[in-house]
Amino acid sequence: MKMISRRDFLKASAVVGATAALTACGGGDSSSTASSASSTAPASSAPAESGAENAASGSATIGICIYQFADNFMTLYRADLEEYLGELGYSVTIMDGKNDQSTQTEQINTFLQQGVDVLIINPVQTTSAQTIVDTVSPSNIPIVFINREPDKSVLDSYPDKCCYVGADARQSGTYQGELILETDTQGDINGDGTITYIMCKGDPENIDAQYRTEYSIKALEDAGKTVNCLYEYLDNWDQTLAQQDVANALAQYGDQIEVVFCNNDAMALGALQSIQQAGRTVGTDIYLVGVDALADAVQAVLDGNMTGTVLNDDVGQATAATEATRLYVEGEPVEQYYWVDYVKVTPENAADYL
Repeated sequence: MKMISRRDFLKASAVVGATAALTACGGGDSSSTASSASSTAPASSAPAESGAENAASGSATIGICIYQFADNFMTLYRADLEEYLGELGYSVTIMDGKNDQSTQTEQINTFLQQGVDVLIINPVQTTSAQTIVDTVSPSNIPIVFINREPDKSVLDSYPDKCCYVGADARQSGTYQGELILETDTQGDINGDGTITYIMCKGDPENIDAQYRTEYSIKALEDAGKTVNCLYEYLDNWDQTLAQQDVANALAQYGDQIEVVFCNNDAMALGALQSIQQAGRTVGTDIYLVGVDALADAVQAVLDGNMTGTVLNDDVGQATAATEATRLYVEGEPVEQYYWVDYVKVTPENAADYL
């Protein structure tokens, strides 16, 4: 009997979930379009000098703008998009914004000149989303915003031609806090009645970073816990920066640090390096949580080197974005919002996400 991979199974589940969500989901209500996802999607090859990757010609042309190819999660996401849109027979071009809004704006203008059928945009700066819509709307080309949520007023300004596919970052932050509350000490390792922590933050303009920072701590406070923030580090999603800052924090604060919160897994993996180098042991004298369920982070959870992470479902989101794109291509109604649930990854279920 031929065995089906877990990723293929999850992809099939995501298709069913996304189809249901795209017919029933709307407004700002959160609903799941997929159960979970592995983080082993093949990365797309490096871009050509034009900054693009091209799939075979199909019945529609899709322009995709990614804020930065170097982002680990967006590498998974864009690989999924390229695969799923290609399966529909669409011609797909993916551009690397190189974390520079002016570069991405030029790429969007290029797509407009080429007359693509749909734009999928992961904006470098969500504050530029309205400018993007104002640039695109005269062409009447639909926009599927992904991963970085623009303000609702932006979507409202381009009715029936603009939607957002993503996950509610408040949920991911809440789950991080719950992962700490589910430990033996509920985060209070030294038993002094206070959970003392440091926070490694992503891009300060990114709503995901803002919500993960806020709601991870809110979950602790809502459970009646007293918290003490020693320091919040601006590590901009970067593993190396987080490694350096956590090393400095451990040198400065030592055993006072009971929990290290990281807005994503790349920073958590950097933090883990410094925690181990400092002779600390996750689960014994310190806790560490991230978000994304990258393969290395999931393995660290399984091995007991991370307290937990939160699955940011690239398969579910890419499936929903693909379905929204198809509806635009075929002239069918598209809802304004499509939400995909996060999932807590713990030592008990981590093997399911490898």
